[in-house]
Amino acid sequence: MCCSVFTIEVCMKTVIFDMDGVIFDSEHAVYDGWKELATKYGFKNLEIPYRKCIGVNAAASRQIFLEFYGEDFPYDMYCAEQSRNYHAKYDNGNLPMKKGVHELLTALKARGYRTAIASSTRLAVVKHQIEAAGLLEFFDCIIGGDMVKKSKPDPEIFFKAAESLGGAVNEMYVIEDSYNGIRAAHSAGMIPIMVPDMLPPSEEMEKKAAYILDDLLQVKELLCKESER
Repeated sequence: MCCSVFTIEVCMKTVIFDMDGVIFDSEHAVYDGWKELATKYGFKNLEIPYRKCIGVNAAASRQIFLEFYGEDFPYDMYCAEQSRNYHAKYDNGNLPMKKGVHELLTALKARGYRTAIASSTRLAVVKHQIEAAGLLEFFDCIIGGDMVKKSKPDPEIFFKAAESLGGAVNEMYVIEDSYNGIRAAHSAGMIPIMVPDMLPPSEEMEKKAAYILDDLLQVKELLCKESER
């Protein structure tokens, strides 16, 4: 049954996951690929634009790089090369998962939580990586960054996931590692859980995240307790 997230009255237990840096240790993998390109082609200070790209979609990432390095920076060429190298190395289930992924997803399914992925990565890539890791059965819906017009920190992607899941927006947990993801979840009126990856918690994140936890095993403990209320 499909219901509007703004009018439904039944409280449903729901969790929305980011993918990169939350389910997979992919932020470090992508960064390592870009570092190889920076060494190969000689562009400097990669960490500055890359950190701004964490949690945003492809179009926003491209703009960030061009603003930092200049409009003549061959971003599309470098991005295509990085993508080829990344998929050659990590496709077919080789992408490392974050600690506690299986334990958390198994516990949520056993307790009747509905779950979604809302990732800034393209839908086809998200589905491929989730399926290759054997995790597809755990998710009720998957929303990719190419399915929305606005990138995080805009909350559009979370509202789209909420529409698919059903339930009250203010009862939905969002698990994120990025500043932009936490900002988006906070703006959506959801319950942001930050599990830091490449970005340490800032003062802003301490204010906007409902919880800041070390790993997904701690998230599992939290949500198992919440399911008993």
